[in-house]
Amino acid sequence: MKAKELQELIDFIAKSGLNKVNIETEEFKISVQREPNTKQVVSHAAPAPVPAAAAPAPTVAAPQAAPASAPAPAAAPAAASSTEAIKAPMIGTFYRSSNPDTPPFVNVGDVIEKGQVICIIEAMKLFNEIEAEQSGRVVKVLAENASPVEYDQPLFLIEPM
Repeated sequence: MKAKELQELIDFIAKSGLNKVNIETEEFKISVQREPNTKQVVSHAAPAPVPAAAAPAPTVAAPQAAPASAPAPAAAPAAASSTEAIKAPMIGTFYRSSNPDTPPFVNVGDVIEKGQVICIIEAMKLFNEIEAEQSGRVVKVLAENASPVEYDQPLFLIEPM
């Protein structure tokens, strides 16, 4: 399911007033349940589309480094190959923790495991837990807390383990 389709689905559910919606296909399963004062989304997307989106990043980085002088390209591909970006699977507001009073899910230097919650993206008052696609060490946080993010925008740089 593409980000635009997901956004349209969220808009439809919000306007319809439905309290519970379950959708299941071969690629994903989405369950949306909302109470009068609270809203909850549980999404289990297939891991195949996200790694495919992450794969072009090293390919793009190498051609950009090639036109530079000889010493710079030698350093740039080494850095690009040692880190990978975890990208936003949807548009929304990026949050590093579940609420302002709790510490961030991950910090620079933390070792993360595949499937570990690393942040939350809020879209249309629905809070979506974003899980790590692979294990590694967090090298850099690229998005500001409580800031808007776009689909496929890099959120974290990790060093795979």
